[in-house]
Amino acid sequence: MGEGVDEAIAAFSRGEPVMVFDSAFREKETDLLWPVTAATPAVMRQLRQDCGGLLFLAIGDEIGEMFGLPWLQDIHTNDTLVAENPVLGHLITNDLQYDNRSAFTLSVNHRETYTGITDRDRSLTTQRFGELAGELLKSGAEGELAFTALGAEFRTPGHIPVCRESPGGLSTRQGHTELAVAIARLAGQVPATIGAEMLQPDGDGALSVKDARLYSQKYGIPMITGADLLKALDLE
Repeated sequence: MGEGVDEAIAAFSRGEPVMVFDSAFREKETDLLWPVTAATPAVMRQLRQDCGGLLFLAIGDEIGEMFGLPWLQDIHTNDTLVAENPVLGHLITNDLQYDNRSAFTLSVNHRETYTGITDRDRSLTTQRFGELAGELLKSGAEGELAFTALGAEFRTPGHIPVCRESPGGLSTRQGHTELAVAIARLAGQVPATIGAEMLQPDGDGALSVKDARLYSQKYGIPMITGADLLKALDLE
């Protein structure tokens, strides 16, 4: 793999952050990412204060499948639900400028959180989700066993939006979710990451690549692009 990708994978394997710019042809955004199990309250605070965008939990498709987490886009186009809630038919996602599918699934809070919004609450939700997913993947849990385990600790809706990787990962979709999960897998981590989009200080646009690289240099955080990762995985 390229030197930059190797550096990013090594950092992630140590529980340290990386930055990923997706592409000038997609969202044109840089995400700041941590392994899900490294999501301490201090990490959540840095994501909230330094990024300005949405905090999100990106999970591998195998985790989504194990927990039976549906994509919201599929829920919102379910014929029965649309018949019962006609407004869903008016809110359909059919005009994304960068893709034809949204990665969002359910949002969650850990049951031991209060409102779920504080850095401590979001840390608990994120870390424990990653730990539970890792435990159940290792044990081969599936079906009702996995559903029950998830429900015993988590509720929805919550303050951690979850994005589920597309089946096939980067070979089928090159979004931030797939890029984030790919880094976690390559680093030998649970296939899940916590991250946020980096915005300009005034919040009116994505942080420029130039400014993102200055941030990465200031804090010693490896920064790569989607193209770097695709090349390293022979998926160009």
